[in-house]
Amino acid sequence: MKLSRPARRATLVVHVVASASWLGLTLGLLALGGTAASTGSPVTVEASVRAMKLFADWLLLPVAFLTLLSGLLLSLGTVWGLARHRWVCTKFWLTLATTTATAFALRPGVNSAVTAVAAGGPLPDASEVLAGPIVSLSAYVFMMVISVLKPWGLTRRGRRLRTRATKPERVRQPA
Repeated sequence: MKLSRPARRATLVVHVVASASWLGLTLGLLALGGTAASTGSPVTVEASVRAMKLFADWLLLPVAFLTLLSGLLLSLGTVWGLARHRWVCTKFWLTLATTTATAFALRPGVNSAVTAVAAGGPLPDASEVLAGPIVSLSAYVFMMVISVLKPWGLTRRGRRLRTRATKPERVRQPA
């Protein structure tokens, strides 16, 4: 199934906006985590990790899923395909991995930091609030770069499909 031109354009806009939002949220988390890790003020630490929790609980997963679903729709509904080009495959698997890591590593790390700080204790470990955003930011920047450069060429399946599409079909002559 190929998307019509208006559907493809709308899906592309949704994908770019969602991806940019995910990147912006991650930069915000990194700024808040850096503030929490570097300040000496317990009030600032608590405010920073509470803001991180708000982003992580309400915004990150919806934006991550929207990015994943719009990218999947674009790959399946356009000539790029999901398994034809190495860069598309790489983006899909990295998006799936970062979405999973957001749900099962970043959010629990932020939640445990909030719990510790809200109980009156210090920030348990700066890596809990910095590692997730740093890894995520690295992955998103990498995915944006390969989206622009489109490196590595076709997959084995993509080469096979291209060869099949360019071969002239033999037409049998009636006997």
